[in-house]
Amino acid sequence: MGFIRKVYGILMLQLMVTLGIIALFLYVTPVREYSNQNPWMWYLALVLTFVTLIMLACCPDIRRQFPTNFIVLCVFTVCEGFLLGAISSHYDQDAVLIAVGITALVSAALTLFAFQTKWDFTTMGGLLFVFLIVLFVFGILCAIIQNRYATLAYAALGALLFSFYLVFDTQMMIGGRHKYSISPEEYIFAALNLYLDIVQLFMFILTIVGNAQD
Repeated sequence: MGFIRKVYGILMLQLMVTLGIIALFLYVTPVREYSNQNPWMWYLALVLTFVTLIMLACCPDIRRQFPTNFIVLCVFTVCEGFLLGAISSHYDQDAVLIAVGITALVSAALTLFAFQTKWDFTTMGGLLFVFLIVLFVFGILCAIIQNRYATLAYAALGALLFSFYLVFDTQMMIGGRHKYSISPEEYIFAALNLYLDIVQLFMFILTIVGNAQD
């Protein structure tokens, strides 16, 4: 229980920072305009996001060593928040708020489901990864085709896939009666997985809501 509280404490801080940065882009016009006039900030944030993500995902010594793990996680969260804020600024404020609300409700419902259900989703890691590759290829095709209905289908499938991933990662964190679990030392890795699931779910829901409003 201490491990779970630590993971969700870190996750809540990440989400609060991300929502704060998104709010800056939505409601503070100078911030949005400065970002649009300085595209190098996007490229820098994108590079730092990938670098810090690889460090946390592939280097156990870094994500287990305090305070290095928190510093790297903070850099990743701020850069991810900047990218999400820049993307959200291209949508209507109402669409972003609706997407945030839907994401919060879906995430809460799926988390409760993962805690209560007798089904063991931790054995589905390989299957989910295959679907992730298929979704990635489908996303490339959608970028080439540029069709609204294909984009909606891609966003719906993406939201469904990362809903399963959220249940999967939650049960991996819970451990207990489930076949596979994460070590209690990996609280940074567990929080990172849940954060990425929620962020991806938000982006796909935002795409659906934005297209529906258009």
